[in-house]
Amino acid sequence: MFGLLDWLKLGAGAVAGVLLAAGPLYLIGRHDGHQQAAVERLEADVAAFVKREGIDHEVDGMDRYRICLDLGGLPDQCEQLRRLATAAEGE
Repeated sequence: MFGLLDWLKLGAGAVAGVLLAAGPLYLIGRHDGHQQAAVERLEADVAAFVKREGIDHEVDGMDRYRICLDLGGLPDQCEQLRRLATAAEGE
């Protein structure tokens, strides 16, 4: 049947086959991981852009006084912005 040398040859062949198959599989997995990370990063960028556009449209409709209040300003402080805006319109 098979001698000790034959079993060693079969084992070495099996190990070599596994190593040859593992290299390309590792590279394919690594490439797919990079692709998935790039897609996720792009999706996050698009979501942030859409959110920013919505905030921009919301802020465009506000006057300086309302923006100041929404950012946490006190009404007395924000009133100065309203007076500046009316003074600038008068000039």
